[in-house]
Order: sequence, then C-alpha cells, then structure tokens
Amino acid sequence: MSTQSFMPTTETVFQRTGENTMVVNMGPQHPSTHGVLRVICELEGEVIVQCKCVIGYLHTGMEKEAEYQQYHKCVVMTDRMDYLNANGNNLAHALAIEKLLGCEIPRRGQYLRVILAELSRIASHCVWLGTHGLDLGAMTPFFYIWTPREAILDMFEMFSGVRMMPSWIVPGGLRGDMPEGFDVKLRQFLATFPEQLAVVESMLVENPIWKERTFDVGVLTGKQALEMGCSGPIARASGIPWDLRKSNPYSCYEEFDFQIPIGSRGDVYDRFLVRIAEMKESVKILQQAIDGLPEGPWNTSDRKIAPPPRHELDTSMESLIHHFKLYTEGFHPPVGEAYAGIEGSKGELGFYVISDGSNRPYRWHERPSSFMNLKSLEVLAVGRLIADVIAIIGSIDIVLGEIDR
Repeated sequence: MSTQSFMPTTETVFQRTGENTMVVNMGPQHPSTHGVLRVICELEGEVIVQCKCVIGYLHTGMEKEAEYQQYHKCVVMTDRMDYLNANGNNLAHALAIEKLLGCEIPRRGQYLRVILAELSRIASHCVWLGTHGLDLGAMTPFFYIWTPREAILDMFEMFSGVRMMPSWIVPGGLRGDMPEGFDVKLRQFLATFPEQLAVVESMLVENPIWKERTFDVGVLTGKQALEMGCSGPIARASGIPWDLRKSNPYSCYEEFDFQIPIGSRGDVYDRFLVRIAEMKESVKILQQAIDGLPEGPWNTSDRKIAPPPRHELDTSMESLIHHFKLYTEGFHPPVGEAYAGIEGSKGELGFYVISDGSNRPYRWHERPSSFMNLKSLEVLAVGRLIADVIAIIGSIDIVLGEIDR
C-alpha cells in the first residue's frame, strides 16, 4: 500500500476558516524548517489564520529499540536524538540510570561532565545563531560563528575520537579522564571566544534589518509558555527564570557562579538576546570548572557499573572478570523507576526509565525539549505574515531527530 495514504491531509489537520483562504505546505522538504518538518498554513492573503505542525517523517523508534539493549548500550542512541547537544543527552540518560543504581560520581567526574555539557551548549547555540542568520538573509555571521564551533568539536575529538556523537558520558562516570593537552585547548578557546561572539553581536544586535525581522515578531507570553510546557531559552525570553541548573542542580552546578538571562517581550529578538547571553554565562562556568577541576577518580568505584582501569586487566583476575561481565552482560539496576532532567541547550531534557531488574530497561522514554517547544509555533505564527514563520521557527531552535525519535 502506498505510504501516501497515511500522510495527514488538510482536512484531518484542521478545518478551514473560510472559502477565500489558501492552504499552503511549508516543508517537509524546506531548508528553513531545520529538519523534515511540515507546517500546514492557512493564509488570508499573506497573513496566517492558522497553522499546524506535522511531524513523524524521521521517526526511527529509538525508544523502543533501547528497550532491547543493555543500559550502557543505550548511550549511543541518545547522541542521535538532539545531535547538536550530544553530551547533554548522554548526561541526562546517565543521571537517570544512576538514580536507579544509587551510585555517586566523584567530583572530578562531575566537573568534567559540566565542561562537556557547557561546551555542547555553546556549540549548539553557535549552530542556531549561524543558521538563524542564514534563514533571515544574514550570511556573514554564519562564517564567523562556525569557527568557535569547529574548535569545540576538535576538543570533543580529543576525548573520544568523534566530533559530534562522542558517547563519552556514561552511567557510572565517563569513558575516560581528560586527555593530555585538553586544558590548554580549552583555555585558548575561553580566551578567544568572547571576542568572536562580540563580532557577531556587532553585526546583528543593532542591525535595523535584523530588528525589523525579529522585534515584536512571534511574541510568547510567560503564561503561554507555562501552559504549553515550554522551557529553556524560549521560556526565559518570556520572563520565566527557570533553569534546572539553578532550580534542581546536578553535577555540582551549585558550586558555580552564573546568572540566568531572561527577556521581557518574549519575541524572536528576545530569544536571540537570551541565547547570546547564555553563551557568555557558559564561558563563566567553563572558566570556573577548569580552574577548580579536582584531582582524583572520574568514575564510580563500583566495578559492576564502571569498568576497571585498563592497566589492571593485565594483573588482576577480578578486574578482568568485572570487565568481561560488564561488557557482555551489563548491570542489573533494582526494580524501580527514575526520572532525571537537565538544562539542555533547548530546554528541559530528561529521561524516564523503568527497571524490571533485568540488564535492559523495561521502559525508556525521553522528555524532548524540542518536541515540547515546537507546539508554540502554532500559536506564535497566527496573525503574522508567512515570511515571519521562518523567523519564528529559527527562534524556537528545534532538532527533528529529537522530536520524532
């Protein structure tokens, strides 16, 4: 049977409001939908009367697949959800499993997790800023902001050999310690990035064309943000000072001094300013983390959860057995359920896991920030021109791999 019969039609998505309106499809193959997203818009002239988002074109069944994998083998799937915030996804998954296991991570491991998570936040925001500019006709900022993003991916490669999907944060800690020379690279980045970001700011913040396309466009009130479950920069731009790093601190975030940038209008321009400010706060966190990085182990001492050091395998039969058992059988969390959320680059990102006592999850579910935030588009676009949809989608900052899963 043709798959076309399963595709939603206009009639199944919404009822047209009048005979003189026109219905157009933006996507699913459209460069400015930031993935395979279809937006069905009803227009009166060029003004949007109503619009609906149609998703599912990238559905891969990751959550169901994870329920057939051992817990530590689920990590590689988390990278491929929001692939721009891979370390954040790894961290949320690890925290949920560690809640089930009841294991504690040494402070050095916690600090290294913070470093990776904040670098991922900056890298994700760099991609957002560059592509958001391209969407609205500003090409030059893309080339400037891509340079620091490449520097961050080079640092990820130092850890794992992989640039975008490192799978480095795992239940029990990390796959390894900070590589030699990483601290030097990070300090170089922290010394140069603020100036690089300032160059892009100078191009856009007071640019009259940029402000014309973003100021008072796609206004989301704080009440609407709460009602729709929005989080992250989109909620903070609407005046909601909610950040899990402050409200529900994890991975030693309570030890770092940083602010929560918030907006007042909740429009596309405010969301732009909030993300710019967030990158500056991430620089502060990274500087504190690398300056105060503790010595000691980075993994839990429980060898049934984290592998023993490589050098022990040649001299200790017990370590060799633990290593073999961990990578062939995995570990068995006690029966129970756990949820752990983090402040990802796009909002609250969490994993809900149910254990039946076996070596694989009975239920494994992600609370995706992009999925929750996307619904706001159907409200923000109404009453605006069709051209404004491009600006609004860019300001929400979605990744369809996380939405469809």
